[in-house]
Amino acid sequence: MDKVFAIAGNPNSGKTTIFNQLTGLRQKVANYPGVTVEKVAGVVQVNGSHLTVIDLPGTYSIHPRSPEEKIACEVLCGLRPDIPAPSGIVCVVDSTNLERNLYLALQIREIGLPMLLVLNMADEMKGRGGRIDQQRLSEQLGVPVVSAVGKKGEGVEEIRRFLATYAHTNRLPLCLKVPANAPAPEEVRSRYRRAGEILAASQIQALSDSPLQEFVDRAVTHPVLGSALFLAVVIVVFQSVFTWAKPLMDLLQVSFLRLGEGVKIYIQNPLLRSLLTDGLIAGVGSVLAFVPQIFILFLFISLLEDSGYMARAAFLMDRVMKKIGLQGKSFLPLLSSYACAIPGIMACRTIENKNDRLATMMIAPLMTCSARLPVYTLLIAAFVPQIQVLGSLVSLPTMVLLGLYALGLGIAVVVASVLKSSVLKSKPTPFILELPPYRIPNARTVFNTIWNRSRLFVRRAGTIILGISLLLWVLASFPHRGDIHTSFAAAAGRLIEPAIRPLGFDWRIGIGLITSFAAREVIVSSLSTIYKVQAGDSGLTLVETVRQQMTPLTAVSLMVFFALACQCASTLAVVKRETNSWRWPAFLFSYMSVLAYLCSLLTYQGGRLLGFV
Repeated sequence: MDKVFAIAGNPNSGKTTIFNQLTGLRQKVANYPGVTVEKVAGVVQVNGSHLTVIDLPGTYSIHPRSPEEKIACEVLCGLRPDIPAPSGIVCVVDSTNLERNLYLALQIREIGLPMLLVLNMADEMKGRGGRIDQQRLSEQLGVPVVSAVGKKGEGVEEIRRFLATYAHTNRLPLCLKVPANAPAPEEVRSRYRRAGEILAASQIQALSDSPLQEFVDRAVTHPVLGSALFLAVVIVVFQSVFTWAKPLMDLLQVSFLRLGEGVKIYIQNPLLRSLLTDGLIAGVGSVLAFVPQIFILFLFISLLEDSGYMARAAFLMDRVMKKIGLQGKSFLPLLSSYACAIPGIMACRTIENKNDRLATMMIAPLMTCSARLPVYTLLIAAFVPQIQVLGSLVSLPTMVLLGLYALGLGIAVVVASVLKSSVLKSKPTPFILELPPYRIPNARTVFNTIWNRSRLFVRRAGTIILGISLLLWVLASFPHRGDIHTSFAAAAGRLIEPAIRPLGFDWRIGIGLITSFAAREVIVSSLSTIYKVQAGDSGLTLVETVRQQMTPLTAVSLMVFFALACQCASTLAVVKRETNSWRWPAFLFSYMSVLAYLCSLLTYQGGRLLGFV
């Protein structure tokens, strides 16, 4: 295996930006064997050698308090059987917060491997009037020190030279066991005292506070003004998801439609033609058309995280979290769940209180993840007119989408309150959060985040959705070709139709509910395949077909069901791994399914009583 180097540092130190500059797109994301912690590795070419660089999870100490910190310690100490002991360590520190960052640097130095200290964000330190004597700091620590501005690539060549220097060494770390979870207080105090002494001896000029940042923070974290700003940001994100993505989505939908028409011209065999057009193109193409929306959603999430705003939002929401029995630390996992519940549930590890951690896990899947977005967008495009509300600022589809997000959040608040006042009752814990300085998001980091997340969505379309689409085509086409009503799929759908008919769903939607358990967005490809097989060569887009085959009330009922149901096998598997028990995933699936059914039933039957169809 290639020589391995580890990049370590505190959260928000910019180590991932340094990692991205070193490796470019030569990166691989997977999970460490046996755990759900993400492993990010990349390749760096130095003097003809290929070196593996591992971006470790952010940690404040090598005394682990969470699975991520334990993984980081194991890699640094050479105790991971799947990763060779590193040949060296690049320790990235935030130049604007040196005293706290030096605590970890002192611990890493004691591991006994070659180490390079990278003073990242040197431009911010200089802009705030701070100056460090790098030579003096290097002498104090006994390791080489370089300045860097990760977002601009400054200092990367010096890091490459460090990697080249130790590319052929085979030194083992002195630390061959993970340190105890709780270090003695006087160990902790002595290290911080030493960090302060080193900083005092090396810092020529101290940092000056930024009056502008203090002014902005007072506004952003204000209970009223900050909450209004947060709501405005959410509305802008949703409005952009519709308006910015629509032209490219329309282009993709037309392109797939034209592709299907071209296949019909050149493929003469009717069975093969139907397989390619009704199964492959209709199934996968219907989901890939939503990639622009996924791209825009993750663009905003990445920009808000990198700018430092997300930490302020977490601080602001701590007041809300306390009212339902949780704490501010629950906000970030819940916020992550808007992208995907899986990393949101994994992020619950940072919550020390067990009952708070479990309660957060149980409501995380109620946050509207990106997999629900294609379902909502399809139904909203089919039945909600494009008219402006609130003057000309916001469109009606945006307000409907916002309402669906609010529905999931509102139900989550109720569920959390019930859990925290009954089976998961616990004493309130204080919320301590470090607010990073405001920063201009790094373009490369933002691009890598969007690229990796969008690629994951496309990969799922090319694997899970492709497989289900082709299988569903077979089930919808046989045993009697040309008559979907007597197909295997129809038989399966009619088995559950009596149970879902009160919700306004027919057997075709029932098939979609079954297949979407693999991944929520699969229902879009499932409906596309079924409707295409049933309608044949209609020449209609999926939105037009849905408008013909569904009523507006059924569409609303379906959106409510998807807002609350746990239609995700992967989420349940992660809950099982995180809790080491089947009891909690079983509880999660049961309560969300019952909740979704009852709310959907109330929506449909209530709508009928009011005269809607």
